[in-house]
Amino acid sequence: MIYKVLDIIEPDFGCEGLPDGQVPMDDVVLLDEDNNKKVIKQGDMYLYQMDINVGDKVVIVDNKLKKA
Repeated sequence: MIYKVLDIIEPDFGCEGLPDGQVPMDDVVLLDEDNNKKVIKQGDMYLYQMDINVGDKVVIVDNKLKKA
């Protein structure tokens, strides 16, 4: 199934910062072809590496987003 990226919500860790050893995870809000919303967590750095942005068309392969 192909999804459209509606929003990417980055966590706010406040003044404490990210806990040691944790990878920043973003909530990615997706819209499928039937107009159903879905939220999937993805690593912030992974999204940058894959150049996935709001408005992109993506698919989910092995729980990872890939550009369609």
